[in-house]
Amino acid sequence: MDLILWRHADARDAEGESVEDDLDRPLTPRGEKQARRMAEWLNRFLPDSSRILVSPALRARQTAQALGRKLRIVDALAPGASHNQALAAARWPDSREPVLLVGHQPMLGQLTAYLMAGAATLDAPPWSVRKGAVWWLRHRERDGEVALVSVRTAEKF
Repeated sequence: MDLILWRHADARDAEGESVEDDLDRPLTPRGEKQARRMAEWLNRFLPDSSRILVSPALRARQTAQALGRKLRIVDALAPGASHNQALAAARWPDSREPVLLVGHQPMLGQLTAYLMAGAATLDAPPWSVRKGAVWWLRHRERDGEVALVSVRTAEKF
């Protein structure tokens, strides 16, 4: 199974905002450009059968919409969600199709650390996943290991 993690692109600052207002923060013009750039790359490699699951936050929805594909809003990817909720939503590692999760830090960083470094790191700090970046992971059924396929940042590549 392929699990692709995409952190939302650059968004308006959240200083002093309520939780409800945080969900309504839009992408900045820079974030829109990051989302388009990463969507172009993803559309070259992401199979048509991929499930695209997206946080209900506006900035995550706007990021995912740059793909121009069908997507599903999933509360398990909202800000504050746990990596276990995200894994359950993705049906990791048993999904038959690739799954793209569009979400937030620190959950994506926790998920990456958990899958790449193992259960012993559950209490460790999350790994850094930059705004607009994609981490492409693959579960290898024959040995149960997780391989890192690619890491792309939203900056020029």
